[in-house]
Amino acid sequence: MDLTPSGTSSSLIDRVKADEAGAWDRLVTLYAPLLYHWCQKWKLQEEDLADVFQEVFKTLVTHIGGFRREREGDTFRGWLRTITRNKVLDHFRKRSRDADGGSDANLRLAQTPAPEDDANDPEEAEAMRRLFLRGLDLIKPEFEERTWRAFWKTAIEGKTPQEAGPQLSMSPGAVRVAKSRVLQRLREELGDVM
Repeated sequence: MDLTPSGTSSSLIDRVKADEAGAWDRLVTLYAPLLYHWCQKWKLQEEDLADVFQEVFKTLVTHIGGFRREREGDTFRGWLRTITRNKVLDHFRKRSRDADGGSDANLRLAQTPAPEDDANDPEEAEAMRRLFLRGLDLIKPEFEERTWRAFWKTAIEGKTPQEAGPQLSMSPGAVRVAKSRVLQRLREELGDVM
């Protein structure tokens, strides 16, 4: 599947800002595994994850209202990654102060890459693929089975609307519309991740 980033609606972020019921849970469901991936990559110990996650989400609760896309390239994912990295660094700094010498924590600090360092990392691509699939799981119940199958056959399996249409008893145009509806909803859910 070939989906490229675009400046799309961020309705999940808007729903979180508006403090809509379920929006925070949905955001956590989507992004916690990605945070986990970043924390593992930055060598955070399993026993420290809960503390860092708590600090990241506390920062989000406090500052989500101020998140804006003011410049080209501003993304929620990039903002979240920066917050996560800063909280990981804060954790290592605290451990460094608390430890005698702190050489292990200082080494980890030095090895923590900047947020933009992972553009071509296969592990990052896999984490993003899993985020995409979680987004699909969240929106699937919103669609009729035939609409979902049209989307799946064309966007995921790579069939053309002309190939998928007869299998679904749909015209190629109807298949394109179904695919477009699902992709639009996914863009709304995932925002700039798409």
